Amino acid sequence: MVDRADINSVLSQLREVRSQIKSPNEVPTSAADRLAQEVDKLQNQSANYPNIEADPNVPDFQTMFGNAINNVNEQQMQSSELRTRFEKGDPMVDLPEVMIAAQKASVSFDAMKEVRNKLVEAYKDIMNMPV
Repeated sequence: MVDRADINSVLSQLREVRSQIKSPNEVPTSAADRLAQEVDKLQNQSANYPNIEADPNVPDFQTMFGNAINNVNEQQMQSSELRTRFEKGDPMVDLPEVMIAAQKASVSFDAMKEVRNKLVEAYKDIMNMPV
């Protein structure tokens, strides 16, 4: 990762250099002056945009992840219950139903493991970033 300077400090340095070189009434001719002028324009334009706030109707990541874990757990428990009922000889449960529930639970658990692995990998990448 490349160390980046704060944009405000760069802008203030550009303005300082510009003020040392020329008076404010002169037309900018150097590349640094033109760049500083363009940055000023962009900064003024960005001040006109409204602040963007999060939608309160969208759940946060923790809630969504917790719901996903609970759904996987429900599928695992449902699969286990169907298997137990089939093993005890319940006539209302047939083998294909048990196998489908077991496969659904297995696939959802594998998907959850992959999400967990990606989160751990992202956490490690963030922790290894230079400050």
